[in-house]
Amino acid sequence: MNSPHEPDREELIDLLNRCWMTHDGMWFYHCLQEFGIEKANRLNRAAIKSLAPLEIERIKRTLGIEKKIENFSELKDFFERAAPLFIPPFMNASMSFPCENIMHWTFAPKNCFAYKGIKRIGAIERYECGVIYRLACWFDSLGAAYHLSPPLERCQMLAGETCSGNFEFFFP
Repeated sequence: MNSPHEPDREELIDLLNRCWMTHDGMWFYHCLQEFGIEKANRLNRAAIKSLAPLEIERIKRTLGIEKKIENFSELKDFFERAAPLFIPPFMNASMSFPCENIMHWTFAPKNCFAYKGIKRIGAIERYECGVIYRLACWFDSLGAAYHLSPPLERCQMLAGETCSGNFEFFFP
């Protein structure tokens, strides 16, 4: 008989994120089945928007951040510390800070976890991205002013192989 395996930190983060994303996907699927894609998209965005301030406060508390984020350096530090807890490798996303006030995101070609899941349930043609919207809601909850390029609309992987873009931040 094998001895029990004690999961390490990364395995626990992966497990919790996979369970959360599966719950999220099943919730979206059942909303889609019950109400159609327009209402499922609207409910998904409402849930993300109302969850973001709670997530941000919990993340800040967990990371020991007590003050308001006031500049790009603090935002970058916050995100680099929070991202490993919420963006595990299975999501196939890469976030970087190529220059001052810019956060760049990209997903592996045709390999975004949301794209694959929504395509599997047959709703990708009219799905409104919840992944980047969640990040936008995080930044809104942090009080960060930004410009998103390209704007959030349908899944970018419909038109090409990948999804990528930038958040450009503005601080006083």
